[in-house]
Amino acid sequence: MVHVDISGYVEHLRADLAAAAAAGGASMVDAAERLGTSLDAAVRLALLEALSDAAAEITAGLEGASVEVRLRGRDPDLVVTVHEPVPVPDHPPTEGPAPDPGPSGADDDTDDGAVARITLRLPEALKGRAEASAATQRRSLNTWLVEAVRAAADHEPSIPPPPGRGGAKHLSGWAR
Repeated sequence: MVHVDISGYVEHLRADLAAAAAAGGASMVDAAERLGTSLDAAVRLALLEALSDAAAEITAGLEGASVEVRLRGRDPDLVVTVHEPVPVPDHPPTEGPAPDPGPSGADDDTDDGAVARITLRLPEALKGRAEASAATQRRSLNTWLVEAVRAAADHEPSIPPPPGRGGAKHLSGWAR
């Protein structure tokens, strides 16, 4: 685990903003300092998003390990998790789905050929259960998740309509 102190980056940005405003006089410096203070949360969020995107890219390039960003207070920790290899039986399965061809994702969804990347945050226990289920089916976690989302999306009518959109309280027509 690597602790990343982003406070120094936020303070450096604040100082740079104040230095740039110095050419405009004392009132401009005061405004820049107030702006820097109010932007603190937005800057921290932007840095966390950048770290999360970097962790996802690094994970995509690793085999058998993943990098996660976890918050501790206001600062992130980068956590590297090495996954145990799933034992492969000496003989192919006699029933069930075909083995997953690998983590490339090429067979994940061929409906339109386009692939979108998202970051999914799961509770650690649920992630472990999903990994175990995927391993049991000899599939990558990504393929297993794509199939689970596809199955849920195929049963879309069971999702209740949002409040105010249809249902018994929906009115339509003309009024005078």
